[in-house]
Amino acid sequence: SGPGRPIVIDLPFGKGGPPKVPSVPRPLLIAVAVLVLAMLSYYQVAPFEQAVVLRFGKHVKTVGPGPKFKIPLIDQVYRVPTERQLKQEFGFRTVASDQRSIYEKEGYGEEALMLTGDLAMAEVEWVVQYRIVDPMAFLFEVRDVEETIRAVSEAEMRGVVGDLGFQEVIKEKRHEIEET
Repeated sequence: SGPGRPIVIDLPFGKGGPPKVPSVPRPLLIAVAVLVLAMLSYYQVAPFEQAVVLRFGKHVKTVGPGPKFKIPLIDQVYRVPTERQLKQEFGFRTVASDQRSIYEKEGYGEEALMLTGDLAMAEVEWVVQYRIVDPMAFLFEVRDVEETIRAVSEAEMRGVVGDLGFQEVIKEKRHEIEET
C-alpha cells in the first residue's frame, strides 16, 4: 500500500452480510410528524396574561387566556402578564414573602440615599407598582421597559425630595411624597 491508495478493511459479518436496518412503516412516520407539528402549534395563555402573535415579525393578533394554536415554526408568541400588579423596589429588595416578608437592604443603599433641598441626606425607600395595559407597546415601543421604569421613578423621586427640606421629607410631606 502506497500513498494515495485507499485502505480496504473487510469486516466479518458472518452469513448473510451486514445487518439489515429495519424499515419504519410510512404511516408511523406520518403519524409522528403530525404529532410533532400539533405539539409545536399548541400553546396556552394563562388567565393573567395576553399573548402577542407575530408572523414573520409582523403583528398578527393579540389573544387572551386559554388554549390557542399557531403556525408552527412561523409564528412567534410572546406572553405578557397584563392582569398582574407588577412592582419595583428601591432601596431594598424582597427576599421572601411568606407569612412574614424578609427584606434585603445591603447593596441597594445608594439608590435610596438622596440630597434634600436643605442639603441634608435622607434615606428614602419606596415601591413603584404598575400594570401593563398595552402588550404591544410593552414589548416593542421601549427597549428595556423595566430599566426605563426604574430610571424614570428614581429621577422623579430625586426631583421631589430635592425640592423639599429634610423635615418635610421625613415628617410633614411624607404622605404627599408617597402619593407621587
